[in-house]
Amino acid sequence: MFNFLKGVVSGSGTGVKDLPYNIGEPYSSAWGSWVHYRGTSKDDGTPVSVFALSGSNTNDGHLAAGRNGVKRLRTVRHPNILSFLHSTEVENFDGSSTKVTIYIVTEPVMPLSEKLKELGLKGTQRDEYYAWGLHRIAKAVSFLNNDCKLVHGNVCLASVVVTQTLDWKLHAFDVLSEFDGHNESSVGPMLQYDWLIGAQYKPKELLKSDWTTIRRSPPWTIDSWGLGCLIYELFSGTKLSKTEDLCNTASIPKSLLPDYQRLLSSMPPRRLNSSKLLENSEYFQNKLVDTIQFMEILNLKDSVEKDTFFRKLPNLAEQLPREIVLKKLLPLLASALEFGSAAAPALTALLKMGSWLSTDEFSVKVLPTIVKLFASNDRSIRVALLQHIDQYGESLSAKIVDEQVYPHVATGFSDTSAFLREMTLKSMLVLAPKLSQRTISGSLLKYLSKLQVDEEPAIRTNTTILLGNIAGYLNEGTRKRVLINALTVRALRDTFAPARAAGIMALSATSSYYDVTEIATRILPNIVVFTIDPDSDVQSKAFQAVDQFLQLVKQHHEKTSTGDDSSTTSMGTSSIPGNASLLGWAMSSLTLKGSKSSEQGSYAPASSSMAPTSAVPSSSSIADSSSIAPIHVSSSSTDLTDQHVPVSPTSNDGWGELENGILGGPDDDKDGWDDIEPQEEPKPSPFLANIQAAQRRPVSQPKPQVTGLRGSMTPKVSKNEDDDLWGSVPATAPAPRASSSQPSSTRSSRTVGDDDDPWGAIAAPAPSAKPLNVKKGGALDDNDPWAAIAAPVPTTTKARPSIGRGRGNKPTVPKLGAQRINRTSSGM
Repeated sequence: MFNFLKGVVSGSGTGVKDLPYNIGEPYSSAWGSWVHYRGTSKDDGTPVSVFALSGSNTNDGHLAAGRNGVKRLRTVRHPNILSFLHSTEVENFDGSSTKVTIYIVTEPVMPLSEKLKELGLKGTQRDEYYAWGLHRIAKAVSFLNNDCKLVHGNVCLASVVVTQTLDWKLHAFDVLSEFDGHNESSVGPMLQYDWLIGAQYKPKELLKSDWTTIRRSPPWTIDSWGLGCLIYELFSGTKLSKTEDLCNTASIPKSLLPDYQRLLSSMPPRRLNSSKLLENSEYFQNKLVDTIQFMEILNLKDSVEKDTFFRKLPNLAEQLPREIVLKKLLPLLASALEFGSAAAPALTALLKMGSWLSTDEFSVKVLPTIVKLFASNDRSIRVALLQHIDQYGESLSAKIVDEQVYPHVATGFSDTSAFLREMTLKSMLVLAPKLSQRTISGSLLKYLSKLQVDEEPAIRTNTTILLGNIAGYLNEGTRKRVLINALTVRALRDTFAPARAAGIMALSATSSYYDVTEIATRILPNIVVFTIDPDSDVQSKAFQAVDQFLQLVKQHHEKTSTGDDSSTTSMGTSSIPGNASLLGWAMSSLTLKGSKSSEQGSYAPASSSMAPTSAVPSSSSIADSSSIAPIHVSSSSTDLTDQHVPVSPTSNDGWGELENGILGGPDDDKDGWDDIEPQEEPKPSPFLANIQAAQRRPVSQPKPQVTGLRGSMTPKVSKNEDDDLWGSVPATAPAPRASSSQPSSTRSSRTVGDDDDPWGAIAAPAPSAKPLNVKKGGALDDNDPWAAIAAPVPTTTKARPSIGRGRGNKPTVPKLGAQRINRTSSGM
């Protein structure tokens, strides 16, 4: 019980067995009589260093000095002084003798002499690292001498250790004592344990024990001499054996030589203060010291300084010692990003430094910071993460992506910034393979369905390309429901030529997922009409796709004719070279910056102010299809000014109750493509002339009461009003009905198409052309299925006809003046 209380009072444990640390192998060198061991914590296995000092009895002088060192190390705290963790003193009885051992547990460190051999630095990198280390030790000495009025007494190479982050730290406080310069009358020794200091490290006044001179001198005189000894041992690579060796300055750098000589001045008052050494020495002004100092006081810098620094850091890091960058700068940078003190450009430097790590080290030192950054509200950080996702995306596990990364990335799908929406879209090429089927069907496909009607043409195009690239990660049921509908009903009806080309390319790249019936009835009829598309690039891709799918159908016919029916449900892609390649991104929305909707700009003639934009996949492309040429945007010589662009979709677009970026409940697995019916048959060609004629007539449309229209619409109508938007391309209009008894259905000025085609309302942004005029519901002429499109309504004082279940006709307001008529005598 007494021993336990003694241990508590002295701040130590009761023995080595009770020490909460394991003692490992010793290092080959240590200061004084101490032995430096490697160690680990018994709780969590974290590494530590254990210093042990043994004596024959409790009154041993070395033990007394060791206890002084333990007390000083526990009470003196500084970033450049070794961090104290634990200490204990153990008595072992061996027969008649007693052995006492003092243990000090500190942060994990390594003797400086051994670390320098391990690093093996040469030339400029060695000098920069030495300058940084000496800068740290000079700060520690200045803190002891000038702030604490303490004298270390034995600053040398053995009293310096190196941390895991390659920081130099001062220890060996056994001789540490207060400076009592105010007591000049005292004649006793100021340093109680000065006998522990080697004679070669003692200045002349200390070697003579001239305590009067020492007390009259500044408090830094002894330790400044020690700094000179450290500099000599550091650059000479040998341990100081005698004081006269300090005069050999051949190995000392020229920029440090004047300060070195002042540190070793024979007159104590003239020795250089360590604080002045830090302020005035030219030797400490180098890239490594400046970079680390900037990182350590990053919170004090303004945003301009931070931005400038982090933009230069990637190139600067290549010039610095690689070990120091990875073990010192990288942790500082990761911490600054994690806690918000670093700007977005710092992520580029972090990933570049991380690329020099092994896969396991990257997962431990870099990935945790990146995952935390996805939760950041800083838009610039989110953009930087998405721009560099190809550098770290493969290192992310499927669980982390599905649970921690994707929920934050998905917010970018509905962001107001078109650039961020596009970057979010492109990131899915890396993240989608790691998502669960529940996340893909319940969340990702819903976002993609919204992006297929985005106001930016490039985003719509790249959405189609993404669907083609991630088709392999969809389950069979989702592919059947989504692919054909998304790639034909939406992509092929887009007014942006690269979007149509992307739809054709995506169909070709996913041909292995369609059976022969789907190819013959749903794909070929939709593709073949684009062989006469106004855009030559769309035409060429349409011809390639038609040839490809016809070849698949022919192969099926040949197999079935020989009695082999094994391929009736699936068509392989091995017969089409290059079909399995990924599609490249079409283009960037940055090329269309400055306009909210860019369809008209893409169709502008060659004299337009917008130059044709190449859509060859950029550096962000993952791969190009070897069999399909990349998409490009070009101005067509054909006059397309008469083509009408479909209006923007309303909330009733056939996608269910989807608002901007707001998904359904957690159990809602509908993705927005499951309510699309296949198109029944292509439109007969005799109506092409009527379509073109109707497009060229200036028309206007009265404003109907939308609330009264939806209830009165019939489930089937004889006309698809969306087909007149395609000019000479009769893509999907159904055949006209023989009966004339069904009324024509009108819609709001912002809705196109009929209930047979819920996709008719989904197209590009609103055009500048006037809307079409639709006649009032009534019987249609069997010989003219386009009778619903009439000439403009005369702008007279006649009342507008009642439409649907609206409010009815409003009486015409009589004009002022001499137009009062039908006046009767009764009215007088």
